[in-house]
Amino acid sequence: MQKLSDRTAGFTDSVIRRMTRVSAQYNAINLSQGFPDFEPPQEILDRLGQVAQEDFHQYSITWGSQNFREALAAKQSRLMGRTIDPNSEIVVTCGSTEAMMAAMMTVTNPGDKVIVFSPFYENYGADTILSGAEPIYVPLHPPEFQFNPEELEAAFRKRPKALVLCNPSNPCGKVFTRQELTIIADLAEKYDTYVITDEVYEHIVYAPHEHVYFAAINGMWERTITCSSLSKTYSITGWRLGYIIGPSRIVDVAKKIHDFLTVGAAAPLQEAAVVGLRFGNDYYRQLLEKYTHKRNLFLSGLEDLGLAHTKPEGAYYVMLDISEFGFDSDVEFCEVLARDVGVGAVPGSSFFREPVHHLIRFHFSKKDETLYGALNRLEQLRKKIPARS
Repeated sequence: MQKLSDRTAGFTDSVIRRMTRVSAQYNAINLSQGFPDFEPPQEILDRLGQVAQEDFHQYSITWGSQNFREALAAKQSRLMGRTIDPNSEIVVTCGSTEAMMAAMMTVTNPGDKVIVFSPFYENYGADTILSGAEPIYVPLHPPEFQFNPEELEAAFRKRPKALVLCNPSNPCGKVFTRQELTIIADLAEKYDTYVITDEVYEHIVYAPHEHVYFAAINGMWERTITCSSLSKTYSITGWRLGYIIGPSRIVDVAKKIHDFLTVGAAAPLQEAAVVGLRFGNDYYRQLLEKYTHKRNLFLSGLEDLGLAHTKPEGAYYVMLDISEFGFDSDVEFCEVLARDVGVGAVPGSSFFREPVHHLIRFHFSKKDETLYGALNRLEQLRKKIPARS
């Protein structure tokens, strides 16, 4: 038989999703794949029950129902500081995963180059390769995960078509400052590069840090494709409701790609989620208070156990340094951790282009009792996984 496609030859399955399966296999507390174990807002659930009895069971408009796009445009116009047209500047997608893929296919041609910061969410490199483009990796240097402007400009000199910006960043929790974003913006302008943003954690940014929308930077609206979703903000990761926002000339192309990729996002779920998009500022303040509490709870527990870790500025992930255990493979460590300690994590090597094998990623988007349960199990970490000489 003929050979299959070469474009996925260098891929594995998603390491994040694999670690969820490993966690389930060993009945471990799953702090690997980033989804909550608490309920979405009751108002959204109540509306979902009503929608089930209403006429929203067939296709909506391909690029998103009118009701959903209008509610989203009103919300994001307020946040992004410009009036967003719900009819020409929004595409509703099947999660931010599709949004990122559609954005990549909108701006790149085979052979183009795309800048990706490392560490990165694992889909970005794959999206680039599936689009026929070539990723150029630029390191974010720990512990603050800052980029070196000279290294970044060296990447821009290779004339990339686009740069991918995850802000706040998964997995390291970095929130890019306005000064850093301005450096990126100046280089994007200088080298005529598009910027594809992933801003799914836009409402989970810890004081004193602030989220700045890249599209709101002076002159950047016309070259920015903003991708996000409702998954993290409303605790509905399984609903797969994402979106692209951008200038109409870009969105017109993204609409066509989205149409042939998935036709449209789920119509009943779009209608149910409208009530969430109409929440006032109190909801987002309470959301941040909830995650600030969870971050403090979990990080304080790690500190009490003497486990070295990062301090996220945004999102809900923390990187744990496992150097003391002497494992050559962070993948093996995570498997042993799930089996012998009963806590699931993601090996850090899946996020880095560089040979990083001493970090693993936990997330803390869980009920307090779940986090306490994980910390109680981690008390036995050094006993159950003794350091290798």
